[in-house]
Amino acid sequence: MARIDAFFKLMLEQKASDLHLSTSNPPILRINGDMVRVDYPPLRSDDLKAMVYEIAPELKIKVFEETGDVDFGYEIPGTARFRANFYNQKYGIGAVFRLIPSKVLTLDDLGLPPVLKRFPLLKKGLVLVTGPTGSGKSTTLAAMVDWANLHRQDHIITVEDPIEFVHQSQQCLVNHREVGVHTRSFASALRGALREDPDIILVGEMRDLETIELALTAAATGHLVFGTLHTSSAAKTIDRVIDVFPTSQQNQIRTTLSESLKGVVAQNLFRRIDKPGRLAALEILVVDTAIGNLIREAKTHQIPGMIQIGKKKGNLPLDDAIMDNLRAARISPEEAYEKANNRKTFRPFLQHPPDDLEE
Repeated sequence: MARIDAFFKLMLEQKASDLHLSTSNPPILRINGDMVRVDYPPLRSDDLKAMVYEIAPELKIKVFEETGDVDFGYEIPGTARFRANFYNQKYGIGAVFRLIPSKVLTLDDLGLPPVLKRFPLLKKGLVLVTGPTGSGKSTTLAAMVDWANLHRQDHIITVEDPIEFVHQSQQCLVNHREVGVHTRSFASALRGALREDPDIILVGEMRDLETIELALTAAATGHLVFGTLHTSSAAKTIDRVIDVFPTSQQNQIRTTLSESLKGVVAQNLFRRIDKPGRLAALEILVVDTAIGNLIREAKTHQIPGMIQIGKKKGNLPLDDAIMDNLRAARISPEEAYEKANNRKTFRPFLQHPPDDLEE
């Protein structure tokens, strides 16, 4: 048993999402969004390095010592997986570990809208899950892959850095590939995937032009592709994909995206006030012919209005999701106001509205 496993055990007992280990500080847990210090002496750099190196693969240690940053996955069999990140900082080494539950939560477990069950059953196209870091994108993606795994008879390939949720093959054959371990990069894995007879490809992060271009190609050639981006809304997600490309290519990419994009799920996490924990509020865009035309014609600014009037098709405005949770007393008015697209709607719920209102 590695020495650091005791901290992971504490994480599980305290239901923490993250463990922070930083030179000259005691260990810190993130519990329901708050940073909580552990009653433990401040960590010395050499001791901390020895502790975290004990669980890191040699290849990852080499990368870390060459670059000062590295990501990898660590698993305590039968207990949980952790996404690890090592980094150098002014006073020495630092490390952050994100808990990845060993059990994949289903869409029903998460209480997510039924429309998300439609996306995994599509035969081809691109579905993007977006949101800030730590907003639960990986959990939502894993739930959709799980739905496909249970309801299709196909080949699923996931490409991640590192592997997070592990899916056991059920009705589908599931193969997991980790960047830096099983493949050189997201782009090389995507190029290879097109020769590996996949039906569904999960791209853990669409980081650069080449990866995005290959994902679009895969989606346009008969594959269902899931991916993530760090954007805050459906319209901004579409603009982000297009803006990655040189100006000379953007009209072509708009056309390709208008035909390939099938859905965008933009989400944010909120602290619950009715019980311990957090919940996700989602904006959902189901791309139909009308939305496709807006993408092609560079009229993405009209998409929020189309989401609002297209609720019967499964579209869900973010503010509607926030309002439902606010009225059910699951989240605070202050956080609802802070994260809403149209803050004016939520201002009447505030006991002390700000004077210098920027809406």
